[in-house]
Amino acid sequence: QVQLVESGGGLVQPGGSLRLSCAASGSIFSFNAMGWYRQAPGNERELVARITRGGFTDYADSVKGRFTISRDNAKNTVYLQMNSLKPEDTGIYYCAADRSWAPSYTDPDVWDYWGQGTQVTVSS
Repeated sequence: QVQLVESGGGLVQPGGSLRLSCAASGSIFSFNAMGWYRQAPGNERELVARITRGGFTDYADSVKGRFTISRDNAKNTVYLQMNSLKPEDTGIYYCAADRSWAPSYTDPDVWDYWGQGTQVTVSS
């Protein structure tokens, strides 16, 4: 059974930075894609960033240029570096993994595995 464990969340001031980590119980190379979602209070869960097995990355328009998704295959870990944080970035951040190709990754139901989430709060 695959397990994903997120860490690195916390409270930061606007303009600050955080790095989130997602540690997988198995090889992340076995997944077609891994991604980060976030869910703010009262909002739908939204895809923030994803990275494919081949190294392709993409981002939500709201975080483009500020967030970077990366991976360390040797450590079976995916990261989300978040810079220039804004209050609207506040939410619970979830790591997700998909075993096979999907036509769209914006739908949370497409993803096969989820972590428990880590809270990110951006406030002065």
